[in-house]
Amino acid sequence: MAVLAMVVCCLVLGFSFLCFALLKWNEIRYRGEGLPPGTMGWPVFGETTDFLKHGPNFMKNQRARYGSLFKSHILGCPTIVSMDPELNRYILMNEGKGLVPGYPQSMLDILGKCNIAAVHGSAHKYIRGSMMSLISPAMIKKQLLPKIEKFMRSYLHNWDGKDIDIQERTNEIDCFNLEVRSLIIRTTLQLHEIVEIESSQLYETFKPEFDKLMVGTLSLPVNIPGTNYHRGFQGRKRVVRILRQIMEERRASSIAHNDMLDHLLRKEESNYNLSDEEIIDQVITILYSGYETVSTTLMMAIKYLHDHPRALKELRDEHMAIRQRKKPEEPIDWNEYKSMSFTRAVIFETSRLASIVNGVLRKTTKDIELNGFVVPKGWRIYVYTREINYDPFLYPEPLTFSPWRWLDKGLESHNYCFVFGGGSRLCPGKELGIVQISTFLHYFVTRYRWEEVGGDKILQFPRVEAPDGLRIRLPRKSSKTGDNREHGRNSVTHSIASTGSRSSDLGKSKFRNLGVLAAENDFGKPPATSE
Repeated sequence: MAVLAMVVCCLVLGFSFLCFALLKWNEIRYRGEGLPPGTMGWPVFGETTDFLKHGPNFMKNQRARYGSLFKSHILGCPTIVSMDPELNRYILMNEGKGLVPGYPQSMLDILGKCNIAAVHGSAHKYIRGSMMSLISPAMIKKQLLPKIEKFMRSYLHNWDGKDIDIQERTNEIDCFNLEVRSLIIRTTLQLHEIVEIESSQLYETFKPEFDKLMVGTLSLPVNIPGTNYHRGFQGRKRVVRILRQIMEERRASSIAHNDMLDHLLRKEESNYNLSDEEIIDQVITILYSGYETVSTTLMMAIKYLHDHPRALKELRDEHMAIRQRKKPEEPIDWNEYKSMSFTRAVIFETSRLASIVNGVLRKTTKDIELNGFVVPKGWRIYVYTREINYDPFLYPEPLTFSPWRWLDKGLESHNYCFVFGGGSRLCPGKELGIVQISTFLHYFVTRYRWEEVGGDKILQFPRVEAPDGLRIRLPRKSSKTGDNREHGRNSVTHSIASTGSRSSDLGKSKFRNLGVLAAENDFGKPPATSE
């Protein structure tokens, strides 16, 4: 028995020594002259596990130990984390000085080498120009707003008297669903005269593969069956196969299509002549960019409005004023969208307070000095912007949901507002995301009242989500209330207003929102901070 105990003790001591030796070796390996302080964790894996598990708390603990600039090893590469507002602005505004996009290898592999986050210099300018030709304000006004408006008006029809998981419902209206359903259904119906159920089946085949692609972009690049990276890479292959099939069918047909893919394929009418590989990566990037970010922002906006009846009343008043000037089913136009100043403020405040995106990544192309430290060539820099959202000097009472702060238009453009990214990589889909959310809110608040019926637990990492759903009840309209317009006018206060506003302190509420580290091509963040 004594011998067994001694063997176990030796094994424990040996294992402990091995762990200590590995940690020490990794620290020595990355101990360069002039580097910021910090820890590097385990060989290969670094501190990725702690980062993915603890998210914002990991960042806060490291800052408390080492300051606002420290080194780490996350997502497979040595990384400098910057939480300094001035330095973050410098990094985002100076791509030409050797601070290019530096997203994880898994993201670059799975999104494609031609995606907007992977290129820089003239290539980035060209790809960004092509993307902006699809989602510029002029295109939104002329083509996209009417589509979005029609979809939202139909989608939000007849919800009264139902219990709804608002997370699930908002997921159904994101950029991904709007464009891919349109793309696949129109292609299969018009080219093959297939019934809609078959095109829906193709969509149901497409989406799970894209889900795998999405998860795989934020994983260690280990291509072994069973890993998220491997599943993501396989998902990309299948997505590419479907897109190539659609492109071939469209080229073989003379039928015109009014969607983003059609604009990319019509090279003779475009200033941007993209190869098939570039077109596929562009489509994947657009879908990835809008994936869940619009829907998550919408879900959180509805949650915050539910908890703050005064903000809901002002939002509803703004939209009822528009509705009262129109016939019951008359669509909203561009000028009316542009007049929704408080709605825009709600979207910005939701994006700030929920912190759906925490930051962006850069990579050094040469040794660079930052705040007295030297960052070696090839290292990544995580421009961590989340804490800026809660800086009391920039946002008084930062944990309070207060859309009114954004009515001062200057706040959108102040030096440290990185809600939609910054510099030459400001989110190209910012306006598209705001249009989608504004249109949804227009029909939602003018048609319905609602109350929560459970499932208000919100997870902060690796993405903002309600793991059990976020369920709301929309009471059936009384026949005495009249039509939707009169109902909305008589119901300018929320159905839960009698309960009073809940605490707006994030620390006291169930919200510990963080959001995924995402590519800067995300539309809004609402689709996210973007390339």
